Amino acid sequence: MKVVLEGLSFGESARWHDGRLWFADWGTHEVVAVEPGGTAEVVATVPTGFQFSIDWLPDGRLLVIAGQEAVLLRHEPDGSFVRHADLSSIAGGFNEIVVDARGNTYVNGGDANPMAGDAPKPGIVALVTTTGEIRQVADEIAFGNGMAVTADGRTLIVAESHGRRLSAFTIEDTGDLSGRRVWAEVDGHPDGICLDAEGAVWYADVPNQRCQRVREGGDVLQTIDFDQGAFSCMLGGDDGTTLYTLTRDWKGFAEAAGDSRTGRLVATPVSVPHAGHP
Repeated sequence: MKVVLEGLSFGESARWHDGRLWFADWGTHEVVAVEPGGTAEVVATVPTGFQFSIDWLPDGRLLVIAGQEAVLLRHEPDGSFVRHADLSSIAGGFNEIVVDARGNTYVNGGDANPMAGDAPKPGIVALVTTTGEIRQVADEIAFGNGMAVTADGRTLIVAESHGRRLSAFTIEDTGDLSGRRVWAEVDGHPDGICLDAEGAVWYADVPNQRCQRVREGGDVLQTIDFDQGAFSCMLGGDDGTTLYTLTRDWKGFAEAAGDSRTGRLVATPVSVPHAGHP
């Protein structure tokens, strides 16, 4: 296990893209890209509030879900951000994003704001199609967090942190979701997730300060423990067998937006490479 970066404010939404590990630093509003050796570049400063998550369209343009504004932003080649989709008619806030190989964009969110002390409410998953259509495609999500699309493009897996489960949906040709099922019940609170080439899911777990690898059905295949809350994890590296995890001291939502600089990016070698999206 190697600490790649220290002194982060609040790292989330880890992604491997174009040979670098990318993440959203919620505390500084920055999108950061990191070389395997640890050299970091601030790629963009996002015009948004506290929470945002990132992924890419198939043509390489960066998408950012501005959570508190319920707006999907697109980063243009000239460095500007433009509005890609307005999701405010579907829910009051959003959290995570994943784009499939066809360019369909899935985002999850809801009307409860934990930062403001709101009581939990069921959330939703929304779809932004390649033609710009916007619609809700799932409901009754128990605090949606990380999402992943399987390598064949046919299944969306959603981490439900309050539900202590990973739920799966069949992706129809239209991009709509059907056939909801429990992919795995877990002994934790799954946050960010990623898939590997054996079809297993790695999930980050804040209160239990760990990442766990589970197969469909819930069998635990591997556990990596940390001394901080684990918020997001992503397989990357040249051969896809490095698990990058964003960690941070966690004392609850009340202090989440503070100026703490306890965040880290940690790299751990594993045996099975990355698969699917993101």
